[in-house]
Amino acid sequence: MEVAYHTPVMLHQSVDALCVKPNGVYADVTFGGGGHAREILSRLKNGRLIAFDRDGDAGANRIEDKRFFLIQNNFRFLRGLLRNEGMAEVDGVLADLGVSSHQFDTGERGFSFRFDAPLDMRMDRGGTLTAAQVVNGYSEAQLFDLLRTYGEVDHAARAAKLLTAARERKAITTIGSLKEALAPCIPKVMEHKYLAKVFQALRIEVNGEMKALEQLLTQAQKVLKPGGRLVIITYHSLEDRMVKNFMRAGNMTGEIEKDMFGKGITPFTVITKKAVIPNEDEIQKNTRARSAKLRVAEKK
Repeated sequence: MEVAYHTPVMLHQSVDALCVKPNGVYADVTFGGGGHAREILSRLKNGRLIAFDRDGDAGANRIEDKRFFLIQNNFRFLRGLLRNEGMAEVDGVLADLGVSSHQFDTGERGFSFRFDAPLDMRMDRGGTLTAAQVVNGYSEAQLFDLLRTYGEVDHAARAAKLLTAARERKAITTIGSLKEALAPCIPKVMEHKYLAKVFQALRIEVNGEMKALEQLLTQAQKVLKPGGRLVIITYHSLEDRMVKNFMRAGNMTGEIEKDMFGKGITPFTVITKKAVIPNEDEIQKNTRARSAKLRVAEKK
């Protein structure tokens, strides 16, 4: 089922970067189809793997292995959820951020503009906020801000104005009606790229992705043992910038604090001086890997 659900990105590079100890304890905070998890388990002997995923659909990929435990919850609660399982520290944390192939390919989830489906985009179907509520309920100024900030959408002001005008005539509840409302500002030769940016912005807002990532990074620093590895795969510049800054400085700004002698105080040793990207062979086999960036740090 794993292949149909999701093809893991940079599988061996990311798990190699964890430096898996046979008796170690690891957290895969984006379980999805279980590709990375299975690779980690193949390298464990008597260790443990705790996996997280907020999408209930991922439960179908649960691995029957006494060393494996799946927590169906948001990774933003990493530290507390690990404590609930009697673990204060782990030897490594792996996160493959973004949307799974399953979520993209399941039309009714609303993640892909290839389908005409309800504007949903919730990774956790128990969540209360949907993309339709954002599009129809946010002010023009709020829509402009999230399109510009989270999607880096060209002509975000015009897009926000078009959406607020269209919803006055009729609520925008489907992907088709969203595309119709935005049609005047979608460039014909760059339609795919433009819509991808719009959908990214809405998805990040609906799922609170940037705040969740900030909380994950902060808690990962606390739960990692000295020498433990933090391995993160990102898919857009906002995520990558936050991860890069945190690994460099231990905060979201990237500004390194200094002690009284002027020496930098940092919680991590950065292993990847530059982000690792997929090779051409992987991109040809899995086009969704083309924007992936892998960064690795080790706790001091």
